[in-house]
Amino acid sequence: MWFIFALLVMLFWGTADLFYKKSADQEEKHTHLKTVAAVGIVMGAHAIFTLLTNDLNYDFKNILMYLPVSSMYILSMAIGYFGLRYLELSISSPIQNTSGIIVSILCFLILKETMGPISVVAIAIIAVGLLALGILERKANSSENPEDRKYKIGFVAFLMPILYCIIDSLGTFFDAYYLSMETTPLVNITEETMELVANVSYELTFLIAAIVCLIFLIIKKSKTTKETVKNNFLAAIFETAGQFFYVYALSGNAIIAAPMVASYCVVSMILSRIFLKEKLTKKEYVSLILIIIGIIILGVVEEL
Repeated sequence: MWFIFALLVMLFWGTADLFYKKSADQEEKHTHLKTVAAVGIVMGAHAIFTLLTNDLNYDFKNILMYLPVSSMYILSMAIGYFGLRYLELSISSPIQNTSGIIVSILCFLILKETMGPISVVAIAIIAVGLLALGILERKANSSENPEDRKYKIGFVAFLMPILYCIIDSLGTFFDAYYLSMETTPLVNITEETMELVANVSYELTFLIAAIVCLIFLIIKKSKTTKETVKNNFLAAIFETAGQFFYVYALSGNAIIAAPMVASYCVVSMILSRIFLKEKLTKKEYVSLILIIIGIIILGVVEEL
């Protein structure tokens, strides 16, 4: 069953990216905040369902305790949603999936952990792919009409998924501290409930962020279309479903499931090609393939 779960995670998260992109309308100024609101509502509903169906003895102080981690994850996702307004999904998704490289560097520099030669090679491959994409994107933007706002903000948008992976990796790095019984500040937890409590705290924080965004959108009288709302909630449902099956996939056979899940950006690229008709140059595809190879190598090495 683990293999089926891993495939489901790849399909759910890859499909979520497709709907994130479809809802990222350049003409809607606050589209990224609308996406945050939709994801927060769905995740909040899932958190409430988890509390009602599990005996966690949950202490709501954990929302505040886990806030440094939750805020990193939520901020990174909001930044990623903004970048999708001006950047192809085929480029954005693989870049965002390189967050593991930042975690590795942080562990090396701060925790003084060592990296094997294969990991170093994988990180170098990802870095080369990212650098090549940045150069290609910069050239593409400079060749277009400089008066076109889309291209004036194009390179800034390219930086959004990079910011996403930096901030997301900080959240993952902090998680190592929060999900250790020796150091965690979370209260009323056991080794069996710690990860579930952390996830509920994250989802409830996302719900609060959604409420704040909704209030802001109401004050600004921001209008939206039914199509955008539909795409936002479909993305949120697929995102939450993928998160649900992720745990089961890794608990079954992590050594194979981890690199499979880490390469869900391949699904995003295929779907964007089919449904969004995105077209990239051969050089861009080569750069993306380098990034994906690096991600898969890191995923395999991490579990060895």
